[in-house]
Amino acid sequence: MKPPDAESEDLGESKEANSGRVKGSSIMSSLPKETSLEDANNESFWMPGNYHRTVKRTNDSFRACNDIVACFQERARVERQYAQHLSEWSSKWTPLVDASPLYGSLLQAWQCFLSSADRLSAVHSSICRSLVSEDADRVKTWQKDTFHKKMLCGFQESQDIETGFIRAQKPWAKRLKKLDKARSIFHKASLKEQTACGRETHAQGNPDIPIEKQKKIQEEREQAGLETKKMRARYEKMLEEVTRYAPRYMEEMESIFDQSQEEERKRISFLKQAFLSIHRHLDITNNDSIKAVYSELHQVLMSINEQEDLRWWKNHHGPGMPTDWPQFQDWTPDEKQKKENKQIEQNDTLERSVMIGGVKVRAVYDYMGQERDELSFKAGEEFLKIEDEDDQGWCKGMKDGGAEGLYPANYAETVL
Repeated sequence: MKPPDAESEDLGESKEANSGRVKGSSIMSSLPKETSLEDANNESFWMPGNYHRTVKRTNDSFRACNDIVACFQERARVERQYAQHLSEWSSKWTPLVDASPLYGSLLQAWQCFLSSADRLSAVHSSICRSLVSEDADRVKTWQKDTFHKKMLCGFQESQDIETGFIRAQKPWAKRLKKLDKARSIFHKASLKEQTACGRETHAQGNPDIPIEKQKKIQEEREQAGLETKKMRARYEKMLEEVTRYAPRYMEEMESIFDQSQEEERKRISFLKQAFLSIHRHLDITNNDSIKAVYSELHQVLMSINEQEDLRWWKNHHGPGMPTDWPQFQDWTPDEKQKKENKQIEQNDTLERSVMIGGVKVRAVYDYMGQERDELSFKAGEEFLKIEDEDDQGWCKGMKDGGAEGLYPANYAETVL
């Protein structure tokens, strides 16, 4: 005679075998092959001690907060390094671009890429600061307020949940222990009765066994049967008691579990908001500063005008440039020539004296001085011209701060 549990396991295995033959070998059981039904039951939340995984969530959440802070602090370093690389790239190329052979609107477009990089560098530096000073600090503060460490180890929240589970499960565990003991005794009695039945069957068909001994074997079998019935009744009574207590046990366990779930819900809700905050800081597609940078860059690129650039080149380096065409010059005596030269010198002196106060001019184009005695300026900048253009096409200017230097005469125009 097989124990009821063994019979149910055999029945389950038989059903699975029949199902496998009907549906084919590719259909798998809901449990892994190496996991028995008993092992699956042992993993159940309702089994003694299995609440520890729920209690452990508190410690796991605390460690997850540390990992989140470390993760996005590292991302902040990536943002900071990217900002530094953008700034270094712009600083390296700005003087080279300013001195490039390009001119006009095409040069301004190239320069705009570099100025845009400086603005993007500031944005990514801001992202870095937000990840560290806002998001990381927010998680740390919430972590400190939510998890209260005990003096020895662990957290008060974990202890409260675990204490609740222990109180709810203690009477259930005692009943399960008694039930398991009753089941074990019943199974042993059933095995003993089965053995006695086998001996009785063997003795009845064996003439070598005396009648007295056969009667003794029969009495042992009857005694084993009575013992089995007695143990079965005790086992069934204990099972009935456990079954009757199960609803109360489930109610108490679910009550504690719901408390744990509520704490976990709060943690998940906070971390969701923390992740959304991080996303908001990292999502540059909705950053107005980024949009402005690329919008202005696009406008500068679209303003590249080949006709204007070609016209500028024609007027400054081509046929549009003014020149003194050859004219007939009459011969004059030496004395008269000297007198004229003297008059010219006086006129030059007079003109230079007029320039002492300086003439206010405005830069038409950017110019980066190549020598130490040259003046650098940006388009639109105003300064004083203190010496007129020489034979090489250079003027001398002075900025408000007192910096003086030479510059190409055609790079500035008089302010009227």
